[in-house]
Amino acid sequence: MTPTVIPFAEGQAHLDWIALTDALAAGHSLPKAEIADTFLYRDPDTLLNRAAWIDGLGLAVKSATIFPGNAAQGGSTVNGGVMLFSDRDGTLQAIVDFHLVTKWKTAGDSLLAARRLARPDSKRILIVGAGTQARGLHAAYSAAFPGAQFTVWNRTAKNAETVAQELGMTVATSLQDAVATADIITSATMSTDPVIRGDWLQPGQHVDLIGAYRPDMREVDDAALHRGTLFVDSIDTTIDHIGELKIPVQTGAISADDIVADYYNLDAFQRRSDDEITIFKNGGGAHLDLMTSRYILDRWSTR
Repeated sequence: MTPTVIPFAEGQAHLDWIALTDALAAGHSLPKAEIADTFLYRDPDTLLNRAAWIDGLGLAVKSATIFPGNAAQGGSTVNGGVMLFSDRDGTLQAIVDFHLVTKWKTAGDSLLAARRLARPDSKRILIVGAGTQARGLHAAYSAAFPGAQFTVWNRTAKNAETVAQELGMTVATSLQDAVATADIITSATMSTDPVIRGDWLQPGQHVDLIGAYRPDMREVDDAALHRGTLFVDSIDTTIDHIGELKIPVQTGAISADDIVADYYNLDAFQRRSDDEITIFKNGGGAHLDLMTSRYILDRWSTR
């Protein structure tokens, strides 16, 4: 059977943010995923393969090529695709656009946590970082918190102004002031040093951390981790791999036991009081790509 090919625009037209978070929750009720990553290099280019297998859901291989030189020619630096295989017989069922899966997986991952941890009456949402993820985060959070007012802050103000004009957001000139007045802070930066300080946080906030993905990257300082109740999407893909947690665990600022739960214990994802500060680390992982790709194919098949 010829596999289904799902391009970005056509595939996205049939998706729903709330339904995706429900699909991610359902995926974590299945047996724990087996995941593996491989890298190939030809300086300065990279091939990244992320694979996952979930019994009952199938297999996925997400391949990404990172060619930095493409930017000078006006091309995309990152390209790729996701191959989705049948759990029954291993046949190739679909090839899904890389950027479609990445956008919906990343923002959907964070939205699942926010639906459970953020105060339901949250009305002021701050997006830290004005890169590609900012648009997906705006769309995702708008679906779960209708009527919310969005503010964006970016180290380069011009980029924040461009995104704000496109999406109807306000631009923050002071990150400290913007953090202090937000109900939800979602951060997707490429920073290696913390940009959000714990002494800026206010009771009742929810902090969503997306940007850090390498062992040397952090978006919040130790004080923030001390003040907040900590949750992650996956213990396996965060605590020993991403600087946001790896560094403070190594220095003794926090311990692994300070993490309340990951998505394989969704019942523990709940706010204990209106004043509690909740912090969620979005680490990603191939198992989330698999769950998202399966959701995309299911929606495509019933469109």
